[in-house]
Amino acid sequence: MILKIVGAIVIAIILFLGIVYITNVISSNSEAKKIDSYGQHVSVDGKNMNVLIQGDGKETIVLLPGFGTAAPALDFKLLIDELSPYYKVVAVEPFGYGLSDATEKERTTENIVSEVHEALQQLDIHQYMLMGHSIAGIYGIDYVNKYPDEVTAFVGIDSSVSTQPGMDAKLPTKTFAFLKKSGLQRLVVKFSSDPYAGLAFDEHTVEQMNMLSNKNSNSSTTLNEMDHIASNFKGAQGLTFPKDLPLLLFVQANNEGVEGWIPLHEGQIKDSVHGKVITMDGEHYLHHTLFKEIAEDVRAFMNEAK
Repeated sequence: MILKIVGAIVIAIILFLGIVYITNVISSNSEAKKIDSYGQHVSVDGKNMNVLIQGDGKETIVLLPGFGTAAPALDFKLLIDELSPYYKVVAVEPFGYGLSDATEKERTTENIVSEVHEALQQLDIHQYMLMGHSIAGIYGIDYVNKYPDEVTAFVGIDSSVSTQPGMDAKLPTKTFAFLKKSGLQRLVVKFSSDPYAGLAFDEHTVEQMNMLSNKNSNSSTTLNEMDHIASNFKGAQGLTFPKDLPLLLFVQANNEGVEGWIPLHEGQIKDSVHGKVITMDGEHYLHHTLFKEIAEDVRAFMNEAK
């Protein structure tokens, strides 16, 4: 009797996983046909990197996403709409993000930074403010030191700091890969709360972001980047922002998950000729709710810097 019960449970689990897997394959194929194109493709390393350009201002802002943001150009949409009347806004979707191709090239800071730079070179963009969310703080500090003659300012949106605690942990990438391939990831997302509920995104944009999230989350490219998080943070620990580079950091006012979050950012601007930290009451994705305030503060800060 016990063996029969155990056997029945095993069969039920196998059937359940099979149904979940097949459903995921069918849903993924269906969604692939519904994803709208946006932006334009730029050839980098023989692959297509997607870039959205909006606005025709004299000054240019280049936007870089945080880790795992499935559709950067859409995720930044509310902020882009606020900035584009005054600036030329360029939202770059690194490999593995948005509509960009995947890549087997290691997701080191060096490779990511050089690929973004190559995309901008292809677009004939040579002078710009660099604005980045979350882990773009790690890539950004490397970027501004490599291309100081091109970057006119750095703006961080709750950007990462190389010395923040907890970034040396080993992450279970194999588990995430299994969840992705098995279809269990889609099931978990389906029964999770809506991350865009109550935000100002229109329904179509939310639908597109959800489909791109199903496609890109825990892909082989982003999991490779996850594997390099600890080493990328460690590699940035010897870097500082150039003293003469205008530096504006928007920081979550109440980040209980990272000890000393605000002092960490204050330490980054302490030697800057023109540096400023602005604390904001909001979640980590500050640009989802405080896009108007961020756009206004950027304009005011740059006017002061001039």
